Amino acid sequence: MSRFFKFAISALATALSLAPTAPAQRLSADGAVQTFSFFSDQYFNDVYFHFSPTAGTAVGLHQYDTQLEDYSAATIQKQVAALHEYEKKIAAIDPAALDASIAADRDILLSSIRSQLLSLEVIRNWEKNPDNYSSGITGSVFVLMERPYAPVNTRLRAAVEREKLMPAVLLEARKNLKNPPKIFTEIALEQIDGLVSFFQKDVPSAFADATDANAKAAFAKSNAAVIEALKDYGAWMKSDLLPRSNGDYRLGPDTFRKKLLYDEAVDIPLDRLLDIAYTDLHKNQAEFKRIAHELDPSKTPDQVLAELATIHPAPDKLLSAFQDTFASLVDFIQTHHIITVPSKVEPTLEETPPFMRATTSASMDPPGPFETHSTKAYFNVTLPEKSWTPEHLAEHMAQFNIGTIISTAVHEAYPGHYIQFLWQDQFPSKVRKLVGSNSNIEGWAHYTEQMMLDEGYAAPGSSSPGSDKKLTERESKLIRLGQLQDALLRDARFVNSIKLHTAQGEPSGAWTIDQAAAFFVKEGYQSPSVGLVETKRGTADATYLYYTLGKLEIMKLREDLKAKQGTAFNLQNFHDSFMRQGPAPLKIIRKVMLHDDSPVL
Repeated sequence: MSRFFKFAISALATALSLAPTAPAQRLSADGAVQTFSFFSDQYFNDVYFHFSPTAGTAVGLHQYDTQLEDYSAATIQKQVAALHEYEKKIAAIDPAALDASIAADRDILLSSIRSQLLSLEVIRNWEKNPDNYSSGITGSVFVLMERPYAPVNTRLRAAVEREKLMPAVLLEARKNLKNPPKIFTEIALEQIDGLVSFFQKDVPSAFADATDANAKAAFAKSNAAVIEALKDYGAWMKSDLLPRSNGDYRLGPDTFRKKLLYDEAVDIPLDRLLDIAYTDLHKNQAEFKRIAHELDPSKTPDQVLAELATIHPAPDKLLSAFQDTFASLVDFIQTHHIITVPSKVEPTLEETPPFMRATTSASMDPPGPFETHSTKAYFNVTLPEKSWTPEHLAEHMAQFNIGTIISTAVHEAYPGHYIQFLWQDQFPSKVRKLVGSNSNIEGWAHYTEQMMLDEGYAAPGSSSPGSDKKLTERESKLIRLGQLQDALLRDARFVNSIKLHTAQGEPSGAWTIDQAAAFFVKEGYQSPSVGLVETKRGTADATYLYYTLGKLEIMKLREDLKAKQGTAFNLQNFHDSFMRQGPAPLKIIRKVMLHDDSPVL
């Protein structure tokens, strides 16, 4: 049964649903609250999850498990119409008639709807990105496999129903895709063999314990059909779509600004955003060079970075290296009063699912806010393949050096994403549980990487994670260099997101793929392969500047609150109060915590 709050359908609510532009300002405050509660519930049930049933499964609403997104152009137009209808309904509610927290929820939901409309009507990736279809259907079966929220036979039957609809999705893709950017088609082609392999090996393995003979027979048929459809799709992309993929992935300045406004509540001009990005980049470069010089004055920062890349656990000890950090991180958080840890249960470490390995080295996969039967959170780590060359293995393991092991564990688990998950039951509303700002979510996790070291974690003389050995000054500095390397990666994303999608500061136009990839290497202190992967990501994830943007917003909020509270300021109270607001844009959280409308940066 859904855990959504079911609003009683009163005569007033019924009348308002028939007249969405009714003047909300004429309602009493109670009437406005009731109207927003009704419309927001109605929106999630009738629009959001109706058109995105995979998202329903992911958040723990399993009445959607047998459904699949309808990718047809006709259904996309129905979705657009429904979004416009609810945009009018929510906008018509006067925020002045709502309590501050509910008025903020209204703003969050309205911005989310406008972001979806921008994506569907202006950005139009459904006409541009072939991977949305092939990886989209893969994700739809993965959410049925990843956690045992129901008996395996039940989940297998749901998988069969979804799989039956998947070949039609790939046929709709052929109708929808008009003139994709070449890079989008190339990425989809790079992914396709892995997706085929996923359905050939991983999906059957996930349901190997099923005993329902009829479901197993139906699955053998539906899964084989999906495999053939994916193979045909790959062949079609290579022979037909790729030669005519001449589109532009760039959003342009106007759309880029709107996306930032709707997703992150940020309206800072692009030239100032770029100044902010470069300032943080140069600050972190200077700090990296300073510490590198202290470690070895005879070496350049590049040489120290190359040495750092070799200081990592053995490949078969990678998962245990992360596991070893948990106890020391939690102990430090509690003894230094960093943030309240709501549960003693640790996340479960496991290998990254196959179809995610090409694009991620580590991730946190918590259950959705309405999941009641499978509450484990998975900390995924991408392990090296046995078939890799020594060069490939070395480059992969360089991502898990002595410093980045710590910063990744902090980012993904304590007190990063896993702590966010542990707090989600205390988020103030359903809107805050289902709609999140990346500059909050990823900004928090990135902020904690630096904050934990600033507060003294991994200081010289402290215990080395997983052992009684004390960290030397050299080891402590290497850990700080790893944190700075991760910070520089995010700084490079910040610059590249603007340079790839707008011509800001570039008279000759937006950066090319090669220019962006080179920037990651030269200025972000990354390897060439990482630079290329990060640039490819930035073509589609246009505003992935949100890591550093959010980190800087949180740091400014902390300093502004500290200045206001003086000696009464308490770091744990600050972090707890921040977490309690849910993943809202920083503009909204500032208003709650500072009681003003001062700028986020």
